[in-house]
Amino acid sequence: RHKATLVGKDISVNMLRRISSSSSLSSPPLFFRLFRHSPRCNFPLSSSRTAVSVSNRHHLRRLSSPNTTLRSICSHSSYDLVSEHPPFVRIFKDGRVERLSGTETVPASLTPQNGVVSKDVVYSQKHSLSARLFLPHKARELAAGSKLPLLIYIHGGAWIVESPFSPIYHSFLTEVVRAASCLAVSVQYRRAPEHPIPAAYEDSWSAIQWVFSHSDGSGPVDWINEYADFNRVFLAGDSAGANMSHHMAMRAGKEKLSPRIKGVAIVHPAFWGTDPVDEHDVQDVETRRGIAQVWEEIASPNSVNGTDDPLFNVVGSDSDLSGLGCEKVLVAVAGKDVFVRQGLGYAAKLKKSGWGGDVEVVVEEEEDHCFHLLDPDSENAPKFLKKFVDFITC
Repeated sequence: RHKATLVGKDISVNMLRRISSSSSLSSPPLFFRLFRHSPRCNFPLSSSRTAVSVSNRHHLRRLSSPNTTLRSICSHSSYDLVSEHPPFVRIFKDGRVERLSGTETVPASLTPQNGVVSKDVVYSQKHSLSARLFLPHKARELAAGSKLPLLIYIHGGAWIVESPFSPIYHSFLTEVVRAASCLAVSVQYRRAPEHPIPAAYEDSWSAIQWVFSHSDGSGPVDWINEYADFNRVFLAGDSAGANMSHHMAMRAGKEKLSPRIKGVAIVHPAFWGTDPVDEHDVQDVETRRGIAQVWEEIASPNSVNGTDDPLFNVVGSDSDLSGLGCEKVLVAVAGKDVFVRQGLGYAAKLKKSGWGGDVEVVVEEEEDHCFHLLDPDSENAPKFLKKFVDFITC
């Protein structure tokens, strides 16, 4: 069972035509089943429909009773339904989008949670987008004599679901900030299908520029002015967010963003292409078709090259990575992840590109996509957290 939230946004007529002529996903890989469970969360939850407890690891299978689910489905005539793409969205003829997962949120809090405070700040009035900031409760003491490392984080969710306010991201960044004694800025961006790619990339770049507008200490947000060390700026993201983190670093290099980003963490990156990158990459036709469907029909329907779009096909294309605008990169992959060969291929390609920075690769052989978010109590999650924190602090 998936928790559904109706979003009253319109999508284009052309997009509706394209989606209506296609079939929905069947048996998607874990990348598209990310929301099968969530970590325990001690923070109060809210959503546009109802508050939901996520203390059960398989809560998305139990979110609603059969009657609730029936009411959700029956609240819209079947004649209005254009397509359904579990676990992401239902799309209706009038342009409405109903998200099936990744809708829960937790509020920011100035009351310390695990030694960390948080607050939300609008960074784009035009698109009503916010960033969630996380700061150690004892930041003033920690920053005595020197400021704190600054982490800019771009969340995953296939460009379609989740947000900086989701329990999994709030919990993860709370732990990172507690362990690394850093300031974190978690970025909201417009999501597909209402706002197809490249909207998410444009918003992420706008957010980075907004953060860097504080580098001289005169920006609009006191926490960033007072505590952020712009000589230690790190960019990170998981899955779709890792993909965007790469492209943001490329743009930072091209546009000579100053001060320079110190490091970028690419965690379980969502890179793909029409063809496998090597003999060990996913060969299964249905799996490759399923991923292509999500990209071509929901996330980026205007892409002329499909999954060979340079935004998606980074590893298998002739893209030049030598201009990456940072000093070091952490590439984290999981052995059971559908994207594992893409991640390893990315690290290898970066090393051969002539870029000249340091590349560190972290492999968790027995884990799957974004395991550290979905199962933070697993044996390998603390190991990953330590690697991630060390990358920021060392």
